[in-house]
Amino acid sequence: MKKLVSIIIPAFNEEENLYAIVERIEKVFDCLDYYFEIIIVDDGSSDNTINYLKSEIKKKSYLFFIEFSRNFGHQAALMAGLNNATGDCVISLDADLQHPPEMFAQMLQKWEEGYEVVYTRRLSDPSLPLQKRKSSELFYKLLNSLSDVEIEAGTADFRLLDKVVVQNLNQFKEMDPFVRGLVKLVGFKQFAIDYVPAERFRGASKYSLAKMRKLALHGVTSLSIKPLHTAVYLGFFFSFLSLLYIPYILFAFYQGTEVSGWASLIMTVVFFGGLQLIILGFLGIYVGKMFMQAKKRPNYIIRSTNIK
Repeated sequence: MKKLVSIIIPAFNEEENLYAIVERIEKVFDCLDYYFEIIIVDDGSSDNTINYLKSEIKKKSYLFFIEFSRNFGHQAALMAGLNNATGDCVISLDADLQHPPEMFAQMLQKWEEGYEVVYTRRLSDPSLPLQKRKSSELFYKLLNSLSDVEIEAGTADFRLLDKVVVQNLNQFKEMDPFVRGLVKLVGFKQFAIDYVPAERFRGASKYSLAKMRKLALHGVTSLSIKPLHTAVYLGFFFSFLSLLYIPYILFAFYQGTEVSGWASLIMTVVFFGGLQLIILGFLGIYVGKMFMQAKKRPNYIIRSTNIK
C-alpha cells in the first residue's frame, strides 16, 4: 500500500520561488512510489504569494495552503504545517530551493530502514559571505554552550519526521516553540545526511545577523535553564574582578592620591552592578516567557485555508 508523504513549506514573500519548488517536488515524486501532499504556509506575505497559491490549488489537488493573518515567524509557520499534516511522514524545507527536493529519495530510504527522524547537516559553502558563515558558526556555538540539548552545526529545518514524532511534537503547547530543539528533545531513532546547499533561486535571505542572534537566544532559553547557572558564575567572576581594584586602592593610599569616598563607591558599584544586572537579565527573560505562556495565546492565527 502506497504511503502518503506530507511536504511542509513555510513561505514569507516567496512568490518568485514557489512555482519552481512545486515543479521540482512534482518531478521528484514522478520517480517515487508514494502519494504526496504539499502544504505551503503563507506567513503574512506582502507580495502575491497567496494569490499564486489560490490559483494553483484549482489545478493541483495535492496542493494545500494555510494563510496567516499576519507574520508570526518561521517556527510558527512550521508548527502550523505539522499541526495540519496527515502523511505517514512529513518533510519540511524552505521555499528558496537551497534545500534540494532531490534529497527526498535518500531521506525516504532511511525512513523505510526504520529511522523516525532523518535530518540534514549543511556543509560549509565557501562561496557564502564570510559574515553569513561566521554568524552561523557563532549561532551553534552559543546554542550548544548554553543549552542542555546539543544541536549539530549546519542543521536547520530541512528534515523528515515520522508521523509518530509529529504526533508527539503536536502535544507541545509552549509559546513560541523552537522546533529544531524540540526534535532533538523528543529523541527517537535519528539519522543525519550531509549536503551542500544550492544557490537561492530568487530573492534575498530573510535571516539577518540580528535575527540569527535573536533565534539563538530564543533557542537557548527555550531548551534549558543553563543560562541561569551561567549567570551565577558570571556574577562570581565580576565580583572577583572587582577585587583587582584593591591593589590600586592601596597604592593610591600609599601615594596619598586617593579621593575621599571614591574607593568604596567604585568597589560597591562594580561588585553589585556586575552581580545583579547579568543575573536579573536572564531572570527577566525567563519571567517574560512565563508571562507570555500564562496568557495561552495561540502561536498563529489562520486567515484562510483549503485544508478541511
